[in-house]
Amino acid sequence: MKKHIEAMKKAGVSLAIFALISVLLVAMTDQLTKRKIAENKATMLLQVLNEVVPKDNYDNDLVKSKFTLPQKNKFANTPFQRDINVYLATKNNQAVTAIFEVTTLQGYSGAITILVGVNAKDYTLSGVRVVQHKETPGLGDKMETRKSNWVLAFNNTSLNNPGIDGWQVKKDGGQFDQFTGATITPRAIVNAVKTTLLYAQDHMDVIFGALNSGNDKKVINNGNG
Repeated sequence: MKKHIEAMKKAGVSLAIFALISVLLVAMTDQLTKRKIAENKATMLLQVLNEVVPKDNYDNDLVKSKFTLPQKNKFANTPFQRDINVYLATKNNQAVTAIFEVTTLQGYSGAITILVGVNAKDYTLSGVRVVQHKETPGLGDKMETRKSNWVLAFNNTSLNNPGIDGWQVKKDGGQFDQFTGATITPRAIVNAVKTTLLYAQDHMDVIFGALNSGNDKKVINNGNG
């Protein structure tokens, strides 16, 4: 009987050790998997960010530069209803470009998330990229660079070029093309980009802080005083 109890104890200890090792292996695998997924996401994000601001234009860790705008600096009375992430590109500790990650809810099929790069020196656009949407394939998805070059029309534009009135699709009297058979999607993106530019001109000093103190800020009356 005593031997039987001892055998059961040894078996129990063995099972406990096996269970502990299994739990540790699962935990380690889970952590390694999460880390790999996070690294892949960061790599993909950096690729898109570098389409908005070329990597030769900055020397900081762009992915890690992200911050979320505090409540008082969030967009008010705009199509943006979500937190606004900003990636700060700097070179030699000087402001280069602020890349805004904004989501407009005015798309034909709902939310459209875009990256809008605003150059700190002159408030021109370094680039715009769509990173997430649910628009109709073959119609609304022409904002993707793999489908067309439509989004490249934003490069080097600003509130002065084409001017406030030009920041609409051509159907509404503006400068930017709409898609054949689809106007809502490009209208939403143009409006989102314009709104980002308007916000940037009023808050770039807050966003860049002391880095932006040397910039010659040109204020444009957006009708809000």
